[in-house]
Amino acid sequence: MSDPETTDAATRPGAASVEDGLVSAVVSLVNTGPVLLGAYTVAELTAVDAIVDFLDSRPSDEVLAEAVRSLAARQLLVAGSDTEQVQVRGDLGIAVAFQQRARMVLDARSTGTQPGEPWRILLLPQPEEICLMIRIDALGVHEIGLYKVEDAIELLANWVPKGPVADDEPGVDADALLSTAERSALITSTQYSTEGSAEIAGTSSDLVLARYDGRLHIFTRDPDNRANLVPPPHEVNDVHDALADLLA
Repeated sequence: MSDPETTDAATRPGAASVEDGLVSAVVSLVNTGPVLLGAYTVAELTAVDAIVDFLDSRPSDEVLAEAVRSLAARQLLVAGSDTEQVQVRGDLGIAVAFQQRARMVLDARSTGTQPGEPWRILLLPQPEEICLMIRIDALGVHEIGLYKVEDAIELLANWVPKGPVADDEPGVDADALLSTAERSALITSTQYSTEGSAEIAGTSSDLVLARYDGRLHIFTRDPDNRANLVPPPHEVNDVHDALADLLA
């Protein structure tokens, strides 16, 4: 999208103010197909306080300063209405606004990925049944887009390990299966609230997938000891439906 919509810190520290009609216009556009919002580095996202609390590390001050200069040169970051504000413009501004509207994140990380595909995917659902998706590759490039929730789940289901579901008995050695798996994924669903520009994590649940010898093994956290992985209490025959339940 090339519309120069802007966001700035207006209603709370670090919050994005959304221009009238922006959300409804973007939702209508997403309902016709995915809306791609560009690709950014960790430093660029940190500079505009986007998905910072979901990142593993914070870049150095020198790297952040270079990211700010890069964003300013592309006119994605400009001075705001007073000296303490900056505006995030264009597609990056839209990504920041929708990220700050979310109150849940589905964080999927996979081992055994191939060159050219992401190793981590974040889904941040919106009230309008659309979803902000961030795909992170091995170089740390974050590719951001908005999708209908069903389309995002389908993309995620095609990315995680697949195969006929194994009939694991209680007591199966999940750690041994994971250590020898052809491909595995940890999917964590976390509800969160906000305080200023910070996300405060609340309740979470995990789903672990491991493909070994052509079959898919599925685990969840043991409710009595969350350090242990156990087969899910209810039979799971469809990974797509399990992901949808996590995102619900």
